[in-house]
Amino acid sequence: MDKVTNKQELEDLIARSRQEPVVIFKHSTTCPISADAYEEMARFTGEVALIEVQNTRELSKEIEARTGVDHESPQVIILRNGKAVWHASHWKIRSDAVRDALAGNQ
Repeated sequence: MDKVTNKQELEDLIARSRQEPVVIFKHSTTCPISADAYEEMARFTGEVALIEVQNTRELSKEIEARTGVDHESPQVIILRNGKAVWHASHWKIRSDAVRDALAGNQ
């Protein structure tokens, strides 16, 4: 997982989503549910942009404003063409669900 720590990195992800899907994982370093979700996302074989919500609250707010997806933590959002096309939170975060969503199966 690649940590995203500033607005420019978020802008780069949004721009990249115009070429290929981008997976964003919003993670709380203090939440046990988020720890389980982290383990799930560690099983995912693709690239994941990691947002640690305690350290980057402004980025979490920016993602919510840009995508229209209400902030939750943990949360996975897939971007295509700058828009959120799929998201899941809490116990619904499963590596196979992310894989299926990227393949267009959900």
